[in-house]
Amino acid sequence: MRHRIHFPVIFAFFGLGCAAIAGFASEPLTVTSPDGNVAISFQLKSNPQPYLSGERAYYRVTYKGQQILADSPLGLDFKNAKALDKDFVVIGSDMQSQESTWENPLGAKRKVPDHYNQLTVSLRERTAPSRRLDLIFRAYNEGVAFRYFLPQQDSLNPFIISAENTGFYFNQDASAFALRLNSFVTPYEAHFDPIELEQIKPESIIGLPLLVNIPHGPWVALLEADLTDYAGMYVGGVAGAPNALMSKLAPVPSYDLFNIGPYVDMVRKENDLGITGRLAREKLLLSPPGKGEQLLPAPGTWALGPGSEDIVVGTTPKSTPWRVLLMSPQAGGLIENNYLILDLSRPSVLADTSWIEPGKAAWDWWSGRLAKNVDFKPGMNTATMIHYIDFAAEHHIEYMLIDGNWSPFNDITRTIPEIDMPAIMGHAKSKGVKILLWALWTAVREQVDVAFSLYEKWGVAGVKIDFMDRDDQEMVNWYEDILSKAAEHHLVVDYHGAFKPTGLRRTYPNLLNREGVFGLEQNKAGNGETPEHDVTLPFTRMLAGPLDFTPGSFHNATREQFKPRNIEPSSQGTRAHQLALYVIYEMPLAMLADYPEAYEGAPEFEFIDKVPTVWDDTKVLNGDPAKFVTIARQSGDKWYVGSITNWDARDIDLRLNFLGKGKYQIEIFADGPDADKVATQVSANKKMVTADSTLKLHLAPGGGWAAILAPAK
Repeated sequence: MRHRIHFPVIFAFFGLGCAAIAGFASEPLTVTSPDGNVAISFQLKSNPQPYLSGERAYYRVTYKGQQILADSPLGLDFKNAKALDKDFVVIGSDMQSQESTWENPLGAKRKVPDHYNQLTVSLRERTAPSRRLDLIFRAYNEGVAFRYFLPQQDSLNPFIISAENTGFYFNQDASAFALRLNSFVTPYEAHFDPIELEQIKPESIIGLPLLVNIPHGPWVALLEADLTDYAGMYVGGVAGAPNALMSKLAPVPSYDLFNIGPYVDMVRKENDLGITGRLAREKLLLSPPGKGEQLLPAPGTWALGPGSEDIVVGTTPKSTPWRVLLMSPQAGGLIENNYLILDLSRPSVLADTSWIEPGKAAWDWWSGRLAKNVDFKPGMNTATMIHYIDFAAEHHIEYMLIDGNWSPFNDITRTIPEIDMPAIMGHAKSKGVKILLWALWTAVREQVDVAFSLYEKWGVAGVKIDFMDRDDQEMVNWYEDILSKAAEHHLVVDYHGAFKPTGLRRTYPNLLNREGVFGLEQNKAGNGETPEHDVTLPFTRMLAGPLDFTPGSFHNATREQFKPRNIEPSSQGTRAHQLALYVIYEMPLAMLADYPEAYEGAPEFEFIDKVPTVWDDTKVLNGDPAKFVTIARQSGDKWYVGSITNWDARDIDLRLNFLGKGKYQIEIFADGPDADKVATQVSANKKMVTADSTLKLHLAPGGGWAAILAPAK
């Protein structure tokens, strides 16, 4: 059902037009959400701050009457032209309203509401060249969004944006969970650290999402949506303005990763000595090469400077991405409402999506390509890949991901001698298992047309593309180009070494998942991937969209027992914690991190065997960022529930009032009585419950709880 109401208003108030022309502050224009709780207002006004001289465009945001953002500036800087940020005339305004629903079969909520009121304000510079700018504001029940639109005009054809000066001036002191990064060249693999907003400095590079906790007010998450032909947004502080943030756009870096292949290859050869690919990348991207590293490329091919000043290059008409503020009284409400990022993104451009299938994947990389009690030497070879395929087939696992080293370093059209791809593909087809192949992004860049055509002939189902580590305009466009070409060959895509999601999966549903997260793989090299981090991610990174966290470790350790290791690694926290992650995290393509024998003889593996990866509905039952969370997700007539805690043991009363009428059989997989000492211990039981039931959950330190609820027959 879709309703659209259009109200054109030119100089809605005569006084508004005259005031703007005369040089005085205009009356505010406001658009309010359908439920009346959320409002975003626009106004032209002068500011006493000397660095904001002149009459400028500002917006502010309220939630249930409480001011969330105070007057926050808007503007664009252009190369070789004056900034478009002040001395405007309001030449028109327009109000629209929409109420619609669309279907998303590959997400956390199948029926997605899209209900908003929209205000468009049209501006023109008072003086030559009289450039024009539209500001589009939307108010949803779930939050607000706004974007810039540059109408067709000769004075901006072409244009080069050197900065976007969008402010987010919070009205009061507030705390946050911030992704603090060292560079715009980043895989987003860092922690969301608790911090006060006023501690964010102008030089800071804070990745999105940013989660903000306003005292006595709502939780607020800052994100972006519909990042198309533009540079990714970060934020930093504002000098002299506590609690104020200003946008920063990612520049194109001044080096090309493709030119440092010899160094990457050197590191890959050392992997057997315990150096992981992720550590290699950090060394590669965040540290200048040392004098003694002879395998590095010639001088001049490496420069880790600020990059080009040509941040966004384009022609008009042109829209920027949406700047989004999700808002909810409870932090869990943000998780339930993260579909807003999809609402703000372009609908699917693929006419046929019937070939796109979500599912789980067996995976050889995390464990070190282990196999035990077998009559072959495990490793990157045909026998090991067939062994993993057999495991996938036995346990209803849709995919097998063959990770790096199956091909020569920068040639993804050939296999190494140890890999017989026709034999692997033939065996996988006979078992009903689909194959995914890992590829370095630079190899994809150079060989995409030949490689993707070849993969289609082989029968490959998809690709995992890795190590992009950028979200400048050039890379953003590359992501979309690759998804389009992948779709032509019926290939699904999993982006690793990736920036955060911004809704592109709605436009290209063959984008099943992406990394952009400090995930389980980090336990191979350090101890930073903790239960506390696990409990923070649903309220931060996951608000942007699915995350390829790669759960499923069945080698589990308490905090005291844990030691990082590259081969046969373990996870921090209990096994039930790992089970629950398959419900907690949104993952249309979900990895099983461990090797086949790790799961043998474990009755609790039944939960992973049964759990879906896409959902009809999602309910957040309780939670507090970095402490604990419980999420229920519906698939058909069944509900799946996951609950996890940080290193604090926790007792939770879990009400089942989200269930329908009648009795349900619940199958529970919980921390065992000694899970605080033996992290692998799981207790399983079944019983009958109803929507009136309340369950008593006890979670061990780093613990978890997982359950399946099915209507009683």
